[in-house]
Amino acid sequence: MKKQLLLILIAFAIFSNGCSRKKDKFINRAWHSVGTEYNILYNGYNALEKGRVALNQSYQDNYWEILPIERMQVEEEITLPGKSKNADFERAEEKAVKAIQKHSMNIQGKEHNPQMDEAYLLLGKARYFDQRFVPALEAFNYILFKYPVSDKINQAKIWREKANLRLENDQLALDNLKKLIRRADIEKQDLADATATLAQAYINLQALDSAAWQLEIASTETKNNDELGRYRFIQGQLYNALGHKDSANIAFDKVIDLNRKTPRVYMISAHIEKIKNFEVETGDKLAMLELLTELEENRENRPFLDRIFHQIGEFHRNDNSDSIAISYYNKSLRTTSRDKLLRARNYSTLGDMSFDNAKYRVAGAYYDSTLTNLKERSKPHRAIKRKRDNLADVIYYEDIAVRNDSILNLVAMSDEEKLRYFTAFTDELKVKVEEERKAAEEAEQRAKARQASTQGLTNNKAAMVSKRSGGGKGVGGPPSIVGGSDQNSFYFYNQTTISFGKNEFTQTWGQRQLTDNWRWSESGASMGATAIDAVIANASEDEMFDPEFYISQIPTKTSAIDSLNKDRNFAYYQLGLIYKDKFKELELAKDKLQKLLKNNPEDRLVLPSKYNLYKIYLELNLNDEAEIAKNDIIKNHPDSRYAAILLNPEVDLGEDENSPENIYERLYRDFQNQQYESVVTEADKYITLFDGEVIVPKFEFLKAVSKARLYGVESYKEALNFIALNYPNSEEGKKAENIVTNSLPLLSSTDFIDEEASKNFKVVYQFESDERNDIEVFKKELDAAVVNIKYFDLSTSVDRYNTSTSFVIVHGLRSIQGAQGFAEILNEPKEVEILRPSFAISSENYQIIQLHKNLEAYLKPE
Repeated sequence: MKKQLLLILIAFAIFSNGCSRKKDKFINRAWHSVGTEYNILYNGYNALEKGRVALNQSYQDNYWEILPIERMQVEEEITLPGKSKNADFERAEEKAVKAIQKHSMNIQGKEHNPQMDEAYLLLGKARYFDQRFVPALEAFNYILFKYPVSDKINQAKIWREKANLRLENDQLALDNLKKLIRRADIEKQDLADATATLAQAYINLQALDSAAWQLEIASTETKNNDELGRYRFIQGQLYNALGHKDSANIAFDKVIDLNRKTPRVYMISAHIEKIKNFEVETGDKLAMLELLTELEENRENRPFLDRIFHQIGEFHRNDNSDSIAISYYNKSLRTTSRDKLLRARNYSTLGDMSFDNAKYRVAGAYYDSTLTNLKERSKPHRAIKRKRDNLADVIYYEDIAVRNDSILNLVAMSDEEKLRYFTAFTDELKVKVEEERKAAEEAEQRAKARQASTQGLTNNKAAMVSKRSGGGKGVGGPPSIVGGSDQNSFYFYNQTTISFGKNEFTQTWGQRQLTDNWRWSESGASMGATAIDAVIANASEDEMFDPEFYISQIPTKTSAIDSLNKDRNFAYYQLGLIYKDKFKELELAKDKLQKLLKNNPEDRLVLPSKYNLYKIYLELNLNDEAEIAKNDIIKNHPDSRYAAILLNPEVDLGEDENSPENIYERLYRDFQNQQYESVVTEADKYITLFDGEVIVPKFEFLKAVSKARLYGVESYKEALNFIALNYPNSEEGKKAENIVTNSLPLLSSTDFIDEEASKNFKVVYQFESDERNDIEVFKKELDAAVVNIKYFDLSTSVDRYNTSTSFVIVHGLRSIQGAQGFAEILNEPKEVEILRPSFAISSENYQIIQLHKNLEAYLKPE
């Protein structure tokens, strides 16, 4: 008993001495060193590694760009002091701080615990991965300052430069890493890490050739196969960016040779990059097709089929096999890909192919889908948005032309033809609906069978759990599973049957938009709807199969038919100009304008259509047709400006003083001279004269602004609404819609502001319509008087208020008192005497009276 007590006392004495951090003894150093390394730091590094693995798993590489050396997504949001983005990194930091606080043996300025450099290295890494780079930099710098002979000194230097790169100190990191690499005593893995980090610095500085060489060293020295695969792949990307395809393919081959030693994503990506480098004209297409087939059929490649299908589509597109390419782009889209940029590429490519084939409506739908997969305000988003906007007009007018043509074709049928047509249509519709009903029933039966199978497995599991727990309702789980209840029989409570049902739906119906009457759309919402489709969408089930119902929907009134003809013809005219001028599709333009002239168009469309056809014939080298069109214009429209141009080809249409462009410029000069009444009158005349031409919305907008100057914001709003509704696809129509939506609501208030708070004031002299001849003389006298006032920076102007009132304004006063006493200030020199009455007003209130024409409300006494 005495011996045991003695041993306890001795152990306690050793523990007491060993725990002291102020004694430089072997037992103290050993105690704190071992406790730091095998307890605190061990747990800290475990937490760090766990957090790092989670970070890598959540990170998604963008293989469309050169990959970063390190897999880490830097987030934009700023973390507050004391906060952490990741609990594992927070725990690692806590362990490092605990090791420093409880086991540091800093005696007389010297550290005697050899594990402290490791603790500070852990602290810096935890902060680095938690994206707190400045505190991380402090930890690494502390190692370099405090432990210059540490065996971790090279790692500390490398991690410091990693932090510098994250802080965009690229040149500083480059210089420091070069100094480190010159040392002869750097270990292989440290050299690999240093050269890889140096490669990232070169990539940041766009020195790609130097980066590729550093990655060659890093690939040779690294012991980590994951890193080796990534370094070699990035090296191949760099050579591709430099245009060295042969060197790139060698690097990609080295990645492929690693096979299962490195993550499979690098091997698949290397194959894809090599396929991109394949020359269709000179390469072995048969061998390439065999490789593509092998990649597609390999079961291990299923997670990467989205990219593989896309690249196969690219290969066939470059080989001019468009139909095969389209099928593979669609296959890529049907995979459950997380790569939004890949989906955008697929949609964009399909859109471009449709555009090249003049299928503009289809192209517009593909571009719409592209935009949903691109980041807003990014450069690719803006490029696709411009393409889509250019298609807006052609899609709009094509829809009108197709719809109205389909209706007018029905109008032209006899009663017997209409009945025969819709009888056949409804019979076909019945067959189609019956087929869809049977398909839906079969899908439902398969889903029920699957659900019953799943239910049986669930009941067996519940019975086993119930048996283990002694029967009854059971414990340890929800009643719907453990107690054997049938509460989980509802379809949407079971994730397995949900997934099965989704697959069945897709197999039966394909990809459908969430819209009303989704079953009747053969090709999705993007393809537009004919007149009959629109009728079906609003029909009851009985009406849907009744031919007489459809016949009753055909318009019979002359006014309605004339309106359809007019809109259809105008759509054809606009399409002809769009195809000719915007897309250079001369054959399409010719077809639309020729159809227009056969449809008995309005007189205003005949002459410009003939002239544009003449220009198209010339560009298509159809000289005989061009000569016929020219003679037709000269003979049947001799007094037109088009005939004058054809008779004198040296005269440019744009230089003709009677051209719409020159007339518009003249009216705009009148607007600048405040001749608003004449601008409104003249604009009305030319809007009628040039109806159907692209310049008409400009005249409408100029008229709207002129009316606003005369009648106020309500008149402006009315005119803008008219432009937005009648010219929705023109630049002026879109601008009008934007003003109505965003700007006018801010100008709706008629309340005057407190003028004591304003800093800009005006003095206003009012002239009625019978005094307009006196304005110029008065302004000259006022200018002469204003020049003598040296302590204000004053200026004058003439503004129209309405049709009967004009203002002469003095600008530049800084207080209401100064503005109200302006007449006295003006007459101080006594050289010029201005006796006309005036009123003072702040700039803000002046804007309100001009917008709302409420001068009387402002001048009315309180």
